[in-house]
Amino acid sequence: MASTPLPLTRLIEHFASLPGIGKKSAQRLAFYLLSLPGEQVESFAEAMLTAKRTIHHCKICQNLTDQEICDICASPQRDGGTICVVESPKDVLAFERLNEYKGKYHVLHGLISPLDGIGPEQIKVKELLLRLQQTEVQEIIMATNPTIEGEATAMYLSKILKPLGIKVTRLAFGIPIGAELEYTDNVTLNKALENRIDM
Repeated sequence: MASTPLPLTRLIEHFASLPGIGKKSAQRLAFYLLSLPGEQVESFAEAMLTAKRTIHHCKICQNLTDQEICDICASPQRDGGTICVVESPKDVLAFERLNEYKGKYHVLHGLISPLDGIGPEQIKVKELLLRLQQTEVQEIIMATNPTIEGEATAMYLSKILKPLGIKVTRLAFGIPIGAELEYTDNVTLNKALENRIDM
């Protein structure tokens, strides 16, 4: 029985370590990569390295950017009085796909999950509170996923934000419990945004 060359085995293992990639998909990706011309593989590797070196958190909203301040925070066309709080940069992409929401965002980079040892200190809550001291905000939209962790995070933030006199709303749920925003269709996500409720 022929053994797999070690570099190929390592490549397959790296692909298999990615979320949502099983062993067979990892093998397909590795063999596909080996079939590409050398320049294409180098360009692919360079794109990964460049992204890793240059992408960081926006100093205002914590979304990913290659600038000091992301395009959304820098845009004078966006409504700074409304902040949509989301779990991850993927959720920002989901809302931006709608082309309906005109406010700004705050990315938490996680959710409160005591069972996993994740408290408010491990996500970008402190940065949100600091931001609220520096800007006039009328409404915070809690747009965390409708999961136990998403609900716990929304409730925690609602409790600390309400005494500041800021309106706190939650997405209306045509979004099923347990669903993830990045996979929600545009119509459902738009309706959830339009029909958000006070917390």
